[in-house]
Amino acid sequence: MVGYPKIRPRRLRQNKIVRDSVAETRLTPEDLVLPVFVKEGISSPEEISSMPDVLRYPVNDSLIKFIDDNYNKGVKKVILFGVPSSKDNLASSAFQKDGVIQKSLKLLRETFGNKVLLIADECTDEYTSHGHCGIVNYRGDQYYIDNDESLKVHAKIALSQAEAGADVVAPSSMMDGVVGAIRDELDQNGYTDTLIMAYSVKYASVFYSPFREAASSAPAFGDRKTYQMDPRNANEALKEVQLDVEEGADILMVKPAHTYLDIIRLVKSNFPQYPLAAYHVSGEYSMIKAAVNNGWINEKAAVLEITHAIKRAGANLILTYYAPMLVQWMTEGVPF
Repeated sequence: MVGYPKIRPRRLRQNKIVRDSVAETRLTPEDLVLPVFVKEGISSPEEISSMPDVLRYPVNDSLIKFIDDNYNKGVKKVILFGVPSSKDNLASSAFQKDGVIQKSLKLLRETFGNKVLLIADECTDEYTSHGHCGIVNYRGDQYYIDNDESLKVHAKIALSQAEAGADVVAPSSMMDGVVGAIRDELDQNGYTDTLIMAYSVKYASVFYSPFREAASSAPAFGDRKTYQMDPRNANEALKEVQLDVEEGADILMVKPAHTYLDIIRLVKSNFPQYPLAAYHVSGEYSMIKAAVNNGWINEKAAVLEITHAIKRAGANLILTYYAPMLVQWMTEGVPF
């Protein structure tokens, strides 16, 4: 027949076996990193109202059981966020040997050895009374984040985390030069093998709001727009990444993930030789949960579609609160 199409893409979609055989993007448990909140001053897991099904864990057997259960499911990488019992203007509890993250790292390293990859978020916001990601100073009545003074504190925090057993430290402050300051501090103290996963491209996003409740880290005044990226900018991300690469970052990150797929693709296309992580953040998680709890969308289908999109965009690692459910759904088969 004249005009009959010889090339028919639909042939490759005719049934699920064919679609699975030619799928271009595949998720595995190795792609996933589970964020975990650890909190001082509690004895049992604690709910987070804005993040259904996500809990804060005490540094005890409850944390061990949670990590062990997820390890047995196939989740072997975690990133720890601390909620301390005391805060001050200098984030002193963030670099104490008995700090909440340090105790958690030691406990998990003693329990699991090298079976679980331990990543420590490195920042000051959870540990400062003002909630900013650096040291606050003043010029008259005007506050400012003192970038260079902040680097000294971030380097101390990172070293204390490496000493406690972190495989990876993950600076999330977006302070200029923070990766270099941490690399120098780690190397000078013999931690040349400790990886740095840099929050290289971190936008000043509204989608962090549930996390700030979970980690008690909302700024007491002002905002973070002077040090986190403007959501209107894309090419600026390449400058931020280039600087982190030059300073010694081992793994790069884009945050948020779901709403910044174009940035993930942009970074991966320009820096293909570097592992790229993407953080599916608290607000993105909570929006899905709200829609699911209202009966508006199918949770499994939505999460698998979004997570495949993040990997398709170029992410090698995906930080997601859905990691435990994703590994279960992978064994059940994707609904595409």
